[in-house]
Amino acid sequence: MARPRAVLAMNPRRLARSLFDDDALARLRRAADLDTDHVLTELDSPASRAALAGAEILVAGWNAPVVRAAHLPHTSRLRAVVYAGGVAATCLEDPAVFAARGVVAANARAANSVPVAEYALAMILLAGKRALTAGHRYRAGRRLPDLLTAPPGHGNYRQTVGVVGASTVGRAVLRLLRPFDLDVLLHDPTLTAAEATALGDRPVALDVLMAESRVVSLHQPLTPRTKGQIDAGRLALMPDGATLVNTARGAVVDREALVAELRTGRIDAVLDVTDPEPPAAGSELWTLDNVVLTPHLAGSLGGELHRIGDAVADEVERYAARRPFAHPEDLAASAAARVG
Repeated sequence: MARPRAVLAMNPRRLARSLFDDDALARLRRAADLDTDHVLTELDSPASRAALAGAEILVAGWNAPVVRAAHLPHTSRLRAVVYAGGVAATCLEDPAVFAARGVVAANARAANSVPVAEYALAMILLAGKRALTAGHRYRAGRRLPDLLTAPPGHGNYRQTVGVVGASTVGRAVLRLLRPFDLDVLLHDPTLTAAEATALGDRPVALDVLMAESRVVSLHQPLTPRTKGQIDAGRLALMPDGATLVNTARGAVVDREALVAELRTGRIDAVLDVTDPEPPAAGSELWTLDNVVLTPHLAGSLGGELHRIGDAVADEVERYAARRPFAHPEDLAASAAARVG
């Protein structure tokens, strides 16, 4: 059986070497007719269009050049898109066109969810002990506090953690939380009662989750419905000393309301994402002692990128062997979601 021809597309060009180690590159070359040294960063030059025209598989990554209407005449052989990121349709201007042609797609969302969930778990457990803000106070006071006077709300035994969003990352966080003595609440209105129950956690309304959780971890997608979803009213519901952890998107939180609530010192926040990103130079998020800011590093970083590369190589091998993808993406559904 002849190997399907494939082409890499991502930007910058060096991203391919960060994603694929030597073993993954060798696997890609065995499964497909692929020049792993040739990476498309644009689709408008004659050479790039010729490479696209010959490809059965588009192996794309972050900031890949988007296949637009002008490029469609050069995609007649395209049968599969494997994306080293969350949504394969990201690199297609009109995913519905390719869905109608029967083009199949896969993405590496599950692979990239692992480090995000690990980051969230670490911050949830640290937040349960208020370790991050306690560290600020320790440096300022330079003496040991009386830990026996810590209120019952401190610590991680039988405390309540709220997870907002049963996304790929949200589900991974729920799995990681299971070994701990925590009461886990879940809010996701897209789930049926049976689906929520199957996840093994207690489904509740968002306001209930905000009011009852010592730590709230955000994992919902950014949509018109969720933009600003965590607003002043919901932040006010959080118990004194509670912590908000955001690894989703900055805009799911009302920025001004969050700053106002944090300014009181009543709650803490761990923010790996903000809106805008980074925060404005004069933002109080940079200076408040009860805020931990990290530079959008919860996702795959350094050697963790190789997990994504391995997942992509797995999918290309599956396609070449005429087996279904392990993590398929419905391009028609992606198109509908984009329109909506």
